[in-house]
Amino acid sequence: MRVQRYDRSYITDSNLTETAEGYLTVRAPVTKPGVFPYMRGDGGVSMEVKLPDELFSEGVLQSMNAKPVTDNHPTELVTAANYSKYSKGMTHTDSAVSDNKLFVSFTITDSDTIQKVKNGKRELSLGFSADIKDESGTYDGIKYDSVQRNMKINHLAIVDKGRVGSEAAIRGDSAAFMVDAADINKQGGNNNMAKLVLDSKEYEVDSVVKSRIDTLEAQLSAEKVKSGSIDTITGERDGFKTKLETAESELATLKDSALTLDKVEEIAEARVAMINTAQNFLGDSFDFKGKTEQAIKEAVIQTADSTFKADGKSEDYVNAYYDAMTANHKGFTADAGFGKPSDKAAAAKEKEEIDAKKQGRLNMRKKGEQ
Repeated sequence: MRVQRYDRSYITDSNLTETAEGYLTVRAPVTKPGVFPYMRGDGGVSMEVKLPDELFSEGVLQSMNAKPVTDNHPTELVTAANYSKYSKGMTHTDSAVSDNKLFVSFTITDSDTIQKVKNGKRELSLGFSADIKDESGTYDGIKYDSVQRNMKINHLAIVDKGRVGSEAAIRGDSAAFMVDAADINKQGGNNNMAKLVLDSKEYEVDSVVKSRIDTLEAQLSAEKVKSGSIDTITGERDGFKTKLETAESELATLKDSALTLDKVEEIAEARVAMINTAQNFLGDSFDFKGKTEQAIKEAVIQTADSTFKADGKSEDYVNAYYDAMTANHKGFTADAGFGKPSDKAAAAKEKEEIDAKKQGRLNMRKKGEQ
C-alpha cells in the first residue's frame, strides 16, 4: 500500500541566513531513521520504521533535490501543473547524510512566507509518499509493525503545526524527534516500549511518551540557544550605544571649547588694552611676556602698595582693587580713557599701530576662509 506521509523538523536561528536579496536560506535535517507513530485511516496508530538502508538510499537522496518549498501542505501533490500556485521556494541539490540524519538546504523566495518565518513560523514538514509493508521487528530498542519503503519526496512545507497523522519532528542539530500527544490519542492496542534514561536510571515507557520527552528537551535547548543569542546582541547594542553617547559628549565639549577667530580677536584686543593700561604703572621695562592677567593686576597693585600680597585674596578682591586703582589714578577714570597717551604724536603713533594690527587680523581671517 502506497500512502502520503509527513515528517516534521524545525528551523533554528543557527541554521537560518538572509541573502543580500532578502531571501532566506536554511540548511536543516528533514528526517532520520527511527520508529515513528502515524495515524491510520481507522484512527489507530501504526508504528512505522524508516530503516537507514531505505532512507539513505541514492533514490531518496536524489528525490530530495530541487523540490518545491510550500507554505503549509497543499491539498494535492505538487506538480509542474500547479507549481506556480504552491511553490514559495526550492530545495537545493545538496541533500546528504550527516549525523544519521538526512539534510538539505533550501531557499525561501516568497516575501510573505519570509515574513512568517521571521515572525516565528519555523516548523518544517516533509511531504513524501512511501510503500507501507506489514513487517514487524525492533529498531533502536523500539518495536515496529510496518516498514516504509521506496520513499519519494514531493515537497517541503513550512507549517505552524504538524498535520494530523504524521507527528514526527526534529529540531535543528538535535536528533530528538517528537510526537504530538494530541494527535496520538488512539493507539489501537500497540504496546511498543522504549527505553528512557532519567537520573542514570533506565525505564521502559511507551514510545510516544519517550518521543514527547525528547521533543520537550530539544525545544528547551533551542530556547536556551535563542536566549543566549538575544543576550549577546543586546549586550553589544548597549555597548555601542554607550560608545556613541560618550563620543557625542566629547564632541559637544570640543565644540564648546573651540575658539573662533572672532573670539581670538576679542581676547587679543582685551590683552592689548590691559597691557596699555598697566604699562602706565609698570613702565616700559616690565616684561609682560608669559604673565597672566591676574599676575599683571597684582604687579600694578604692588606699585601703589609694596606690601600687598595676593596670598589668601580671592580673584574678585584683586579685580576690584585693580579696577579702583586704574579708575582713579592721577585723576583719570576708566570712561576717560585712562592709559592712553595725551600728546598728539603718541596718539597718532598708537592709532597707526592699532590700524596695522587690525589689518593683520583681517588678512588672517581671509586666509582662514579660503
